[in-house]
Amino acid sequence: MHDSPPVTLYYVHDPMCSWCWGFRPTWLSLKQQLPNELQLMTLVGGLAPDNEEPMEDTMREFLQETWRRIQQQIPGTEFNFDFWTSNTPRRSTYPACRAVIAARQLADEEEQMTYGIQQAYYLHARNPSDLDTLVDIASSLGINPGQFRVVMESEEIQQSLNSELSRVRSIGIQSFPSLLIQQHSRQQVIPLNYRTAAPMLQEIHHFIFKGKH
Repeated sequence: MHDSPPVTLYYVHDPMCSWCWGFRPTWLSLKQQLPNELQLMTLVGGLAPDNEEPMEDTMREFLQETWRRIQQQIPGTEFNFDFWTSNTPRRSTYPACRAVIAARQLADEEEQMTYGIQQAYYLHARNPSDLDTLVDIASSLGINPGQFRVVMESEEIQQSLNSELSRVRSIGIQSFPSLLIQQHSRQQVIPLNYRTAAPMLQEIHHFIFKGKH
């Protein structure tokens, strides 16, 4: 009897993606219920490349409207709109993505770094496009701030990000958050439900069951 090939669930997100913030409670619930045989791989998707220019007014208005829509559609999701008046927003999420990878490499604190970025951005009106903000978050997780800063400014961390973005493209993901389950050549995008994990869990079990027959 042959062992079934491994099944991998990819979760693709961006730490500065507001829909990912709204999805977080349901995602945590889903993770706790995933089958043991499932391999979970979390990847950053990279919403917006490095950019030092202030965000254009149209994008600022679009994102604020997105925040309001998420609050309406996902009850309990909080946003601090002071962000838009107390910062100079930039359309730049790559620094936050590099920070998540750096935290993974230095201290296996990928999930906590993501949550720290989300809290800083959405609750405390701090700008995760700024390196100083990211260093502060890393320090709060017990990561050496000097070491973290060196890694963040290295060519290697950019290469790690490029590699991760290439992997995201190779599995065909273009929006965040996204869930995709794969077993060799079989793969399926799992439709997201922002309020309850049950429908997603059912899809995952169905995919695994089909692979065993």
